[in-house]
Amino acid sequence: MPYVIAGPCIDVMDKSCVEECPVDCIYEGDRKLYINPKECIDCGACEPVCPVEAISQDRRVAAEQVVFVADNRNFFVEVLPGRDAAIGAPGGANRTGRIGVDTPLVGER
Repeated sequence: MPYVIAGPCIDVMDKSCVEECPVDCIYEGDRKLYINPKECIDCGACEPVCPVEAISQDRRVAAEQVVFVADNRNFFVEVLPGRDAAIGAPGGANRTGRIGVDTPLVGER
């Protein structure tokens, strides 16, 4: 099961997790970070370094944060505002750089 980043990351984006990720699967939106479920190898290196405890396995997300499981996936499979195509699985966040836009759910918070 891949890891996901939930609501506590909004407007924090410490990026300690980015430094720990061995496969570069953590992408930067505008106000939140997102883990690409197709690229995550489920190693868990990101989870203990998150200062706001926003990261967990998708099946272990707190009940009040479960909406972020689908939202994390949507960041990659849906066309985000201002973009022409979905991000998909480009093979690492360094290939895309900062995305600079969030999902509608994050925009509402």
